[in-house]
Amino acid sequence: MRVASLYLPLLDIIMDAIPQFNCTNASPKLRPSFMFGIAEEDDDSGLGINKSVALAIAGTSVVTMAEDASVGSVQRQSSSTRMTEESTKDLLMCFMWVVKNVEASSLQQWWSGLGVQRFIQLLDVFYYCLCCFEYKGKTSIIKKLSRTSMKKTNDIKQRLEDAILGSASARSEFISRRSAMYSSFDRTASGPALGQSERVRWRKDLTHFRQTNEILESKSKAELEDDAVLEGCLSAEVSLSILDSLELIIQSIQSKENLSGVLSSVMQVLLHMLQCNQSVVVLKNALATQRSLVFKYPGLLFEDETEQCADLCLRILKHCSSCIDTVRSHASASLYLLMRQNFEIGNNFARVKMQVTMSLSHLVGTVTNFHEGYLRKSLKTILMYADEDADLRLTTFPEQVHNLVFNLHMILSDTVKMKEFKEDPEMLMDLMYRIAKGYQNSPDLRLTWLQNMAGMHMKQGNHVESAMCLIHCAGLVTEYLHMQEDRPYLPVGCVAFEKISSNVLEESAVSDDVVSPDEEGICSGKYFTESGLVGLLEQAATFFTEGGFYEVVNEVYKVLIPIHENNRNFNRLSTIHSKLCDAFHKIVELDKKRMFGTYFRVGYFGTKFGDLDGEEFIYKEPKITKLPEIAHRLQNFYEDRFGEENLVMMKDSRKVDVSTLDPLKSYIQVTYVEPYFESFEYDIRRTHFDKSYNLRRFVFATPFTQEGRAHGELHEQYKRKTILTTSHAFPYVKTRCTVIHKEEIVLRPIEVAIEDMQKKMLELAQATIQDPPDPKFLQMVLQGCIGTTVNQGPFEVAQVFLGDKAAAEIPLDKQHNKLRICFKEFSKRCSDALRKNKTLIASDQKEYQKELERNYHRFTDRLMPLIANRDPVATPYFCSVNDLQSIHV
Repeated sequence: MRVASLYLPLLDIIMDAIPQFNCTNASPKLRPSFMFGIAEEDDDSGLGINKSVALAIAGTSVVTMAEDASVGSVQRQSSSTRMTEESTKDLLMCFMWVVKNVEASSLQQWWSGLGVQRFIQLLDVFYYCLCCFEYKGKTSIIKKLSRTSMKKTNDIKQRLEDAILGSASARSEFISRRSAMYSSFDRTASGPALGQSERVRWRKDLTHFRQTNEILESKSKAELEDDAVLEGCLSAEVSLSILDSLELIIQSIQSKENLSGVLSSVMQVLLHMLQCNQSVVVLKNALATQRSLVFKYPGLLFEDETEQCADLCLRILKHCSSCIDTVRSHASASLYLLMRQNFEIGNNFARVKMQVTMSLSHLVGTVTNFHEGYLRKSLKTILMYADEDADLRLTTFPEQVHNLVFNLHMILSDTVKMKEFKEDPEMLMDLMYRIAKGYQNSPDLRLTWLQNMAGMHMKQGNHVESAMCLIHCAGLVTEYLHMQEDRPYLPVGCVAFEKISSNVLEESAVSDDVVSPDEEGICSGKYFTESGLVGLLEQAATFFTEGGFYEVVNEVYKVLIPIHENNRNFNRLSTIHSKLCDAFHKIVELDKKRMFGTYFRVGYFGTKFGDLDGEEFIYKEPKITKLPEIAHRLQNFYEDRFGEENLVMMKDSRKVDVSTLDPLKSYIQVTYVEPYFESFEYDIRRTHFDKSYNLRRFVFATPFTQEGRAHGELHEQYKRKTILTTSHAFPYVKTRCTVIHKEEIVLRPIEVAIEDMQKKMLELAQATIQDPPDPKFLQMVLQGCIGTTVNQGPFEVAQVFLGDKAAAEIPLDKQHNKLRICFKEFSKRCSDALRKNKTLIASDQKEYQKELERNYHRFTDRLMPLIANRDPVATPYFCSVNDLQSIHV
């Protein structure tokens, strides 16, 4: 130790030589001095060494310049002068030897005289030590020697060009030697001058290539392994010595208040140590030092250095996925302490939640050797810490930890599954949606994933779903813009988009985990600005236009117009009103010719489906999609996954009894469904678009008989109407939504008959009032109601439920009265349709018209005795327009 104390002045010299360091692993922008804000040129203090000292340390001869008038003078060091990498390592080795062996009291006494800038330079040296002595592994050592041995081969082209054209060619060298021979005797015969090298081309046994090759061949495999072990031990020794020094520095800082600003640089060195390849012993001690530092100075991460909090979460989370139990346990303890310290500051650890979530996204997306299973074990350890922490058991901390861990588990699972289901667009979109939902407390990441979903929808041609993703992005941006500054012309949160979609309310920033946009690194993207919001909304309006949802374009521009009016952007206002004019023209022109999508219920049964087992979804398919099309697509996909023999496509829509299914097989049930509306909703949903937008309830019917058959006679035919409610309204950011509620209504045979008659009346009403009229469609509907070949259908219904036999067997009730009123209305609709058709037919169809009228009179003559009111106490029932519209064709 006394000997080491004699070399303390060497530490100052090495700190002054930092600009001359040469380390390929080091990045100048990651040095503590750079992070502290000290420029490169400010690193030189008044104690700098001169060029001769620097070159002597580097092992290079001093170059004398004949032109210089003052030959004996030496120049001051220049930042462009660099040592070799080996010289840098030798110098740093001397530095670490002194630091390790000198007494702690002597070091602290020396540090007590250092200023803040000098302390930062000391930490810079520690940073370079970590970079230069980082353990690369046995394989890397062998490859390094191999690359050195092949150096001559790799640059042979450059050497050949230099030999032919350059100054080092044989011809140039020969002329140079001949000129020197006949020149004056200024040069002595004793050898080359100082700083010059003897260039003897035929002595190739002295070349660097030959020496390295011989060294590589002379070393055995065992010797190479010994070199790797030695390098690992050296790396660990350097890191442990730096840890000891950091502990001493922290003690010195505690006694000197003027050095408190150095703490962030100490943390920067510690973060870099956790990033490097380290042994288990080093990691264990480094994490212990980190926990001590965070415990003593919690404000350092949670108030001052927010970027270092993000870096620390990333480093710790990476070590939480280590395959070594010891490393995982210490990393789990460090992560739990971060959560605990952040919670104790403000009864919430929203910052750590956000940083851990973002770090997990980075690890999953960039790290190739990421181990998901080991990270799950670490998360389980953190849960155990939270449950057993007696001091915080009565607070909300354990619940918040459970929610965070659950969220991280979901992100992990969904990210891994994305690779598995990349060929299944619905499942892939579900996973992306769940990942975006997992980033609810990280607005930047959630915005990124919503935009990724929009891009995926565009690739699949789902323009409306892509536009919905952008509307959700706009709602998210609006929430945080409103938190930053209340500007009256901007929308007040995502509630302003409720008319576009009720789903946007899920972007509301009202939870306890919401992070303030004023914090560093939060909402820093280009979209969290007024111009970013405008861009998102304009792009959404374009996608809605391409998808044919022109009514929604109007609602989007209602949000944009006040912004452009405030900015006096009349060019954009002119363009917007022009686009609105085109959209309104399209609505008038196309009217009911637009198709907005087809919906299907899909149920999955079988353990092979995993999370989908027992789940039911409503799928939104593009425009006119037939049931066989979607069934064939799903069948092909899952047959490729499970095998053709293990998949069964269920052909009916009956209720599935899971106990009767083969547990070794997988079952898919696909059913066509239609939007379902209550009668009062028709006062609001008056247009074809209204009945195709913001849909959450769907219905499908299943015919059955009490004997178990699907179809039977009219008096035996029952019908089960199943009403399904989805988790979100269509259209949404996904093309399928989970069924969250199911309601069943069983119709008796007479109620089935009433519903069928109401459907026919609705068809007649639509064909009669259609503008412009369509004669072909009207005649087709008339033929189906009173044609000679099918008139037994309505009449048979009346005969079965209103005839004398039915009256004798079944007591008349309100349903019979309702059916009689329906037949009266049906007869009147047929009469109106016949009169309408008479005004539309040509002269060659007059005979056809007369035939229809004869059939109608024959039908009404037979029907009148059956629909006469024979129950005086029965309450009259009037078939309203809403009753007709409530029937789904």
